[in-house]
Amino acid sequence: MARAKVVDVGQEDLSAQVRDLQRAVVELRAELERMHIVREDAVQAAKRDANQEINQLKAAIAALRDELERANVQREQEVQRTLAASQGEIVQLRGTAESLRGVLETMRMENEALVQAAHAASANEIEQLKAMAAALREQLEMAQFNKENALQLEQQGARAEIAQLQETIGAMRKEMELQQH
Repeated sequence: MARAKVVDVGQEDLSAQVRDLQRAVVELRAELERMHIVREDAVQAAKRDANQEINQLKAAIAALRDELERANVQREQEVQRTLAASQGEIVQLRGTAESLRGVLETMRMENEALVQAAHAASANEIEQLKAMAAALREQLEMAQFNKENALQLEQQGARAEIAQLQETIGAMRKEMELQQH
């Protein structure tokens, strides 16, 4: 009977241990589920934060593109204004040259009537007028050359600024790609 009592006590201890182990398993499962839920929440929060950052970067890129387009439009308008002003000045200088040629022709006609009386004086005056017309032509060509140089410099500056903005956008894209990974 003592042996039966020992077996009963042993079985009770085992049953108690089994119950304790079952409770431990249930508690560990509950803890594991809580940790899984916490991890899922953290993953969802990280995804949400990443999506917000991606959206912010997209908005920044869109804003930069808009700004670049506005700058290009403004630059193009400035180039057009410069070209229009240059064309106006060229037309004006051509008109002046034509006018001077007309004056020269008039003076030649008048001088032909007086050629025999004052040939030396008129020849000198004609040479001076030719020199003045050449100087005016040189000034016109120099003005045209300067305008073209200024326009080229403006275009080079615009291209350099566009390249710099493209590099900035590329860098922002790389940074965004690095942050996504």
